[in-house]
Amino acid sequence: MGEYKKYWFGLVAIILVTFTFLGWGGVEIYRTAPPIPEQFIDTNGQVILTKDDILDGQSAWQRTGGQQLGSVLGHGAYQAPDWTADWLHRELVAWRDIRGQELYGSDFESLNDDQQAVLNAQLKKEYRKSTVNDKAQVVLSATRIAAMTKIAPYYIGLYGNEPSLQTSRESFAMKNNTMPDLKDRQKLTNFFFWTTWIASTERPGTEATYTNNWPHEPLIDNVPTTENIMWSIASVVFLIAGVGFLIWGWAFLHKDEDINLLTPDADPLTKIALTPSQKALAKYGLLVMALFVFQVFIGGFVAHYTIEGQNFYGIPVSDYFPYALVRTWHIQSALFWIATAFLMTGLFLSPIINGGKDPKYQKLGVDILWVALIVVVVGSFAGQYFALADILPAKYNFWFGHQGYEFIDLGRFWQILKWIGILFWLVLMMRGCVNGFKQHGDKNLLTIFVASVLCVGLFYGAGLFYGERTHLTIMEYWRWWVVHLWVEGFFEVFATVSLAFIFYNLGLVSKRIATASSIASAALFLLGGVPGTFHHLYYSGTTTPIMAIGASFSALEVVPLVVLGYEGYKHWSMQRQAIWMEKLKWPIMCFVAVAFWNMLGAGVFGFMINPPVSLFYLQGLNTTATHSHAALFGVYGFLSIGFVLLVMRYIRPDYVFSEKLMKTGFWALNIGLVLMISTSLLPIGIYQAQASLTEGLWYARSEGFMQQDFLQRLRWIRTFGDVIFIIGALCVALQTAKLAFARPSHANYKPSKK
Repeated sequence: MGEYKKYWFGLVAIILVTFTFLGWGGVEIYRTAPPIPEQFIDTNGQVILTKDDILDGQSAWQRTGGQQLGSVLGHGAYQAPDWTADWLHRELVAWRDIRGQELYGSDFESLNDDQQAVLNAQLKKEYRKSTVNDKAQVVLSATRIAAMTKIAPYYIGLYGNEPSLQTSRESFAMKNNTMPDLKDRQKLTNFFFWTTWIASTERPGTEATYTNNWPHEPLIDNVPTTENIMWSIASVVFLIAGVGFLIWGWAFLHKDEDINLLTPDADPLTKIALTPSQKALAKYGLLVMALFVFQVFIGGFVAHYTIEGQNFYGIPVSDYFPYALVRTWHIQSALFWIATAFLMTGLFLSPIINGGKDPKYQKLGVDILWVALIVVVVGSFAGQYFALADILPAKYNFWFGHQGYEFIDLGRFWQILKWIGILFWLVLMMRGCVNGFKQHGDKNLLTIFVASVLCVGLFYGAGLFYGERTHLTIMEYWRWWVVHLWVEGFFEVFATVSLAFIFYNLGLVSKRIATASSIASAALFLLGGVPGTFHHLYYSGTTTPIMAIGASFSALEVVPLVVLGYEGYKHWSMQRQAIWMEKLKWPIMCFVAVAFWNMLGAGVFGFMINPPVSLFYLQGLNTTATHSHAALFGVYGFLSIGFVLLVMRYIRPDYVFSEKLMKTGFWALNIGLVLMISTSLLPIGIYQAQASLTEGLWYARSEGFMQQDFLQRLRWIRTFGDVIFIIGALCVALQTAKLAFARPSHANYKPSKK
C-alpha cells in the first residue's frame, strides 16, 4: 500500500459500511415485504381469489411486457397508465357509487355534502384497515367485491379486443388483443388488484400503507408521511453538508503538481506494437455502433408511438412490432452497446498490462466473446418478439421470452448466457492482469483497476437471485442491484480507473495522481452509490428505514458530481499538452461531455426526483424519463463512444478523424439530447407533476390528461430533437466504420513521423 495506505483504508471502510447497510436492508425487505394473503374471502368465507391466482396474474403480466407497458408501483413505461394507481382510483370511485346506492339510493355525485362525508369516512376506513387475519386471509366486504367486479371488465376488455376501448388502446400504445386468452386477462386483474391492496391498506403498527402511502390518492388520504417529509429535509441537509466538506477537502488536499509534468514528445501507446487480440477489437467497435444506430432508430419509433399509439405515420404496425416490444429493444440495445464498449476497452488494456503482449489464445477468446455477444443479442431479441407475439408457450416465457422487468427484460436463459459471457471476459482480463502483478514497480493502480474489473464481472449475477414468481418487492431489491449498483456504481468506478490508467500510460498524469484519484473517486462513488440503491425502493413495499438509508446516501451520490466541471476542463485542456494529443481530440471531447451530462443528468435531474417527498409525486412521470435519458446516454453513452473512438484510434494509429463527420456527430448528439429534454420530456414531466400534486398520479397518467392537444404538440416537437440526434449517431457510426475498414492506402491515412 505504501503512501496510498490512507486511501485504501478509506475505500475498504466505505465498502464495509455501505454493503452492511445494503445487506441489512435486504434482510429487512425480505422480512417486511407486503404479504400475499393465502386467500381473499367474502364475509361468508367464500374464496374470491388465492395467492396462486395473484402469482398467476404476475406471470401473465410479465408475458405482456410487464413494466414495458404501463407501470406497476410506479416502475415501468409512461405512456399507458400506472395500473396500480389507475385500478385503485377506479375501484374507489366505484365503491362510493355502489355504497351510495346501498345507503341512499343514489350515485355519490348526486348526494349532499353530509352524505358524501359519511361515504368518504367509510371508504377510508374500509380500505386502510383491510388487514390479514391469523389464517392469512383478508375479508372483503360485499361493496368492495362489487366494486372490483364492476371495474375488472375494463381491464379484461382493454387487454383484449373490446371495440369500445379501441381509442383507449391507441392512447396507451397497446396493440389489439395484447393478451388473447380470456383466462389470462382475468388472472392479470388479480395481480393488479393485489398491488392496489398493498398500496391502500395500512402496514400493521403504522399509519402508512405498505407502500408508504404511495400513490398520491386524496380519496383515502394517501399523502406523504411525516417520515417522508423528515427524510426529504435530511437529504437536502446531507447534500449541502457533503458539498461543503468536498469543497473544503478539495481546497486543502488537492494538489496541482501535475501541471509541470513533462509530456512525452510522442504518444507512448503508439510505441507499443499492437497485439493480435487488440487488432481483433475493430469488430467490437462495429458491433457497438450497429447496436447504437439500431437503438436510436428504434427510439424514434418508440417516441412516435406516444403520438400514434398503433401506427407509424399512418402505417398500422402495432400488431407486428407493438410498443412494449420496441421499447424493450430500445432499452436492451442501449445496455448491450454500452456494455460491449466497456468490454472492448478492458480487452484493449489487458495486453498493455501484460507487458505489451497477448496471453496464450487471447485473440481466440476475444473472437469467441464477440460471437457470443451477437448470439445473446439476437437470441434475446427473438425470444422477446415471440413472447409478445404470443407465439412462445407461456411456460417458456420467463426463461426464453420476456421477464417483464425493465432493464432486465431478456429471458432468464439469455440472462445467464450474458453473465457467462461477462465472466469469460473477466477470465480474459485476469490473464493479463495476473502477469502484470509479476512485473516490477508500484501495483496500487493495477490493484484498483483489477478490483473494478472483478466487480463488473461478478455483480451482474445479482440479477439471478429472483424467479418468475418471486415477490415483487424482493424482485425489485435484486433488480436494482443490477440497474443501479452494477451500472451506476461499478461501471462508474471501472470507467474512472480505466481513464486514469490510460492517461497515465499516455504520460499526461503521474502514476501517483492517477492512483490516488482512482481510489478516492471509487470511495466517493460507492459511498453514496451502494446504499443509495434504496432510493429506487421507497414505494415498492419497503419500510421507513429503507427510505431513511436511501434518502440519506442517495443525496451523497450528487456530491462528487460538483467537481465535474473541473474534471471536464482537465480533459479538454489535455488536447493542448502535446501536438500528438490532437489525434485524440474527439475521444477527449466525449469525456468532456460525460462530465457535463453527469452534472446535469445524474446530478440536477437525478436529485430533482430523489428526495422521498419529490419522488412521491414524480415517480412514474416524464421527470424520470428526463433523468434517465440525460444520465444513461449523456453519461454512459458518451463515455462508451469515447472509449470506442479511443480504442479504434490506436487500432488505426495513422488514421486521421474526419473533422466534418466528428464535429457534426458530436454536436448533433448533444444538441439533439438537449432538444429531446427541453422541448418535450421535461415540460411534459413538469405539467404532469402539477396534475399529480393536485389530483393524484392516476390523473397525471390518465388518457384524458395525456392526450391533451398541448401535450401532443410537445411530442410532435420532440421529433426535431430526435432527427438531429439520429444524424449525430449516423455520423459517429460512419466514422467508426471508416476506422474499422481503413487501410494504409486510404486517402485519409497520414504516415506517422518518425
